[in-house]
Amino acid sequence: MFSGIIEQVGRVETVAPEGDGALRLTLGTGFADLELGESVAVNGVCLTVVRHDARGLADFFVSPETLARTNLERAEAGAAVNLERAVTLATRLSGHLVQGHVDGQARLDQVIDDGGSWRIGLSLPAALHRFCVEKGSIALNGISLTLNSVAACDADGRFQIGLTLIPHTWAHTNLQHAMIGDPINVEVDVLAKYVEQLCHAYLKPSTV
Repeated sequence: MFSGIIEQVGRVETVAPEGDGALRLTLGTGFADLELGESVAVNGVCLTVVRHDARGLADFFVSPETLARTNLERAEAGAAVNLERAVTLATRLSGHLVQGHVDGQARLDQVIDDGGSWRIGLSLPAALHRFCVEKGSIALNGISLTLNSVAACDADGRFQIGLTLIPHTWAHTNLQHAMIGDPINVEVDVLAKYVEQLCHAYLKPSTV
C-alpha cells in the first residue's frame, strides 16, 4: 500500500527482456537501504525488488500483464520514473490510499503554466468516469492528486479531467517531463470501487 507521495524521481538504467514477453528494469532509485522482496511503486505500479545494491541500483521484474496495462511498456534508458516505498503503520497519510494497481491510462492533453503552479488536462477511458468526482482523489503516475473538474463522456468514449500541480509537485515528479499525448498511469480511488461493488446488490432486480 502507498500514499501517492513521491519520494524520489528515479532513472531507468537498463531495460532487458526477461522470459516470455516480460522485462527486467534496472533503476537508479536513490534508496540505499532497499530490501529484497520489498514493494516499490514505479510510476504508480507496485513492483517487487528482485536485486539491489548499496548504490541504490535495483532490478524489478515487469510481467506481460503489467506491460499491457501501464506505461512501463514505453520505459527506456534515461527515462525518469516516480518512486515511492510502501507505507508503514506509522506513516502519515499525506495523500490517499494507493494500491499500486493501475486501472487504465490517461492521455496528457494540456499543460498550462499558471504563474508558478501548473494546470493540466487529461482524457481518460469512459469506464473510469464513474469513479471520478470533483475534489475527489486520483493517482497519476503514482502521484496523489485532487480532481478540479470532471467532464461528461464524449462520443469517442473518453472524458476530460482537470488538475492543478503546485510548484513542489511539479519540481519533484516526472510530470514535468511529460509531453502532450503521453500515456499516464491512472489509479482511481479504491474506496470508490468498493462502494460501486457494494451498491450492485441494491441495483439487481428482486427475485422474490
